[in-house]
Amino acid sequence: MVWEQLKEELIFPKLEASNSKEVFEKVGGKFIEEGFCKDSYVDALVNRESEFPTGIDVDGFGIAIPHTDISHVNKAGIAIATLENPVKFVQMGTDNEEVEAKVIFMLAVDDPKKHLELLQNVLAVLQDKDVLNKLSNADRCSEIINIVKEKESK
Repeated sequence: MVWEQLKEELIFPKLEASNSKEVFEKVGGKFIEEGFCKDSYVDALVNRESEFPTGIDVDGFGIAIPHTDISHVNKAGIAIATLENPVKFVQMGTDNEEVEAKVIFMLAVDDPKKHLELLQNVLAVLQDKDVLNKLSNADRCSEIINIVKEKESK
């Protein structure tokens, strides 16, 4: 379950960021500060995003699921940022179609075998537009965790 892996120190309600790089610096920087990731993590996010975009349009609601190669990760973790103002991400599978992302699930994956399973679990939560709206409107860390827990409990 995704919610069981969530920690309040990696939840960012109403994060202020003007672009994806700033999201990476703020959220990825916290991953580094908390020991989840190596110092190379933020640069690795930027580089990977330019090659393999992570923006997704869910029925007109923009999300992104940035992550890196396991070589930049010390231990697994999931960060969630809801953005005060949407930030442009290039849509997954395209070179230039943009998505105005409002919710970011940033992953620190330490086991390549669990990578796909984790992505599928995260997508199961994020494919529900009602959940996305609730996440986007939440203003407390505990509220964000409870929204994910409630979705996964159904």
